[in-house]
Amino acid sequence: MDSQTSPASQPSPSPQSPHTFQVDLRGLVDLLSHHLYSSPKVYLRELLQNAVDAVTARRADEPGAPARVRLHAEGGALRVEDTGVGLTEADVHSLLATIGRSSKRAEGLEEARSDFLGQFGIGLLACFVVAERIRVVSRSARTPGAPPVEWTASDDGSYTVRTLPDAERPEPGTTVHLVARAGAAEWLAPERVAALARGFGSLLPYDVRVGDEAVTDLPAPWDRPYPGPSARRVALARHCHDLFGFTPLDTIDLSVPLAGIRGVAYVLPSAVSPAQRAGHRVHLKGMLLTERAEQLLPDWAFFVRCALDTDSLRPTASREALYEDETLAGVREALGERIRVWLTGLAAGDPERLGAFLAVHHLGVKSLARHDREMLRTMLPWLPFETTDGRISLEEFAQRHPVVHFTRTVEEYRQVAPIASAQGIGVINGGYTYDGELVQALPSVRPGTEVAELDAETVTAHLDAVDPAEELALSGFLAAARARLDPLGCDVVLRAFHPLSVPALHLDDRDARHEQARADAEARADDLWAGILGSLRGSAPRARLVLNHLNPLVRRISALPDPELIGTAAESLYGQALLMAQRPLRPADSALLNRAFIGLLEWATHSEDGRA
Repeated sequence: MDSQTSPASQPSPSPQSPHTFQVDLRGLVDLLSHHLYSSPKVYLRELLQNAVDAVTARRADEPGAPARVRLHAEGGALRVEDTGVGLTEADVHSLLATIGRSSKRAEGLEEARSDFLGQFGIGLLACFVVAERIRVVSRSARTPGAPPVEWTASDDGSYTVRTLPDAERPEPGTTVHLVARAGAAEWLAPERVAALARGFGSLLPYDVRVGDEAVTDLPAPWDRPYPGPSARRVALARHCHDLFGFTPLDTIDLSVPLAGIRGVAYVLPSAVSPAQRAGHRVHLKGMLLTERAEQLLPDWAFFVRCALDTDSLRPTASREALYEDETLAGVREALGERIRVWLTGLAAGDPERLGAFLAVHHLGVKSLARHDREMLRTMLPWLPFETTDGRISLEEFAQRHPVVHFTRTVEEYRQVAPIASAQGIGVINGGYTYDGELVQALPSVRPGTEVAELDAETVTAHLDAVDPAEELALSGFLAAARARLDPLGCDVVLRAFHPLSVPALHLDDRDARHEQARADAEARADDLWAGILGSLRGSAPRARLVLNHLNPLVRRISALPDPELIGTAAESLYGQALLMAQRPLRPADSALLNRAFIGLLEWATHSEDGRA
């Protein structure tokens, strides 16, 4: 039915005439409770919001008007009183007709929320999530001669409107009465109402009370005066613990006056995954909007939790999240800049606190430094990296080594680090998150620095070759070892290197590993798939077992006369080299280790006459 001819849009012909919403109220309540709002608790936020906005509207006309909101819960019922602008009978019908119009199109729901906050609107109907009946008594401050009006609605979709004698409500304002629906009485219990009111309304600008208990707690903790920085830090740490359940490592002021934002960011005391979405606490003009705002900060700032108040950001229709628009994008950038300034300030003036922060959250700073060259330049002396010289910064490492070598994976680093270090080659483990990217970006902020990837070929080239005559004399030993490891896709070479305690080194590169994975898959596949995989066979160099000619054990093995025993020993050295590099073992590798272990035991326990 068109809103122009609906009964809801016309004045009441008699004091008790029934009216019917031009929407399916039961369907609307289901929409609100199951699809728009995350929890029934938002009913109280809607009541508080309507009351506060009504007071704000009245004070715009009468700056000295009283600004009070009172909540009284008892016996499964709730009464909310405000000294706001109030309503006339014509206002009531107009607002109810608006609900009928806006419900006919999807975008109307959000429009109604923004246009009619503080009046009936969708916000008042949200009370049907917990109530079976709503009664509103209101008197207009803008039309002093208008009598009080009473609006009573039930969840079956019917309502009545009538005017009341002046004595029923002598002063302007509105009182909302709720009666709990079956199964929802807990939401109207006094202790629950008090807890919800404190949670939603602690920063509201007016005098809000539940019974005699004050709800508001102003000014906000970040705006209060304190005797000194230490006292402020302690107070904010207590506030963080009350809100988020942890004591912060540090506190960052978040002030963006142009966007009407004031608040704090609390630095987490323990490391978290960059993939973990942070939940921030956002108040909109004093009213708690959400405790789970995820898009408030840049992705790299996952190491903080925020609590703030804003008057510029736009809420979604449910008023439980922030609307993604240009304003939010600008605020996100501005808040990220505040955190960036805090970091650079620590680097310049408080290295001890910076060190404590980076010990926990270096990953977040590295994430930021990938895209921010100035941040990378600032953090160079502080960001820790795993290197062959220990855990030091890129700046210190670059000062020690004319060429900054790095590996792209942790596996490659573990393979080459001990040997490269013994040869005087400095290596950085670039296999951890962001580290490889930052090492490669080093020349852009430190001109003249040479960065080179260290692979198996480079390491082998730095190892000393064995005298050709000695290697020729050991050709039989090398042939036996190569024959045994050839099925594993591994070659055997002889070199002389330090440290002497390392008998063998397993080296490969990514191409060799890819080729080995392809060969393993081909061996397990059926004929058709094996043919396809075979056609993909690459020409990449094979993995190598580099035997250390300087190691006493290798020298003794090379002197063995039995080719079978040489093969078993070669398998043992291969397995030990894999374990030293902390490489994941394939089934074939595990079988080889077991076979070699049993073979060595049999040889060690075998007597000269063939009896154990």
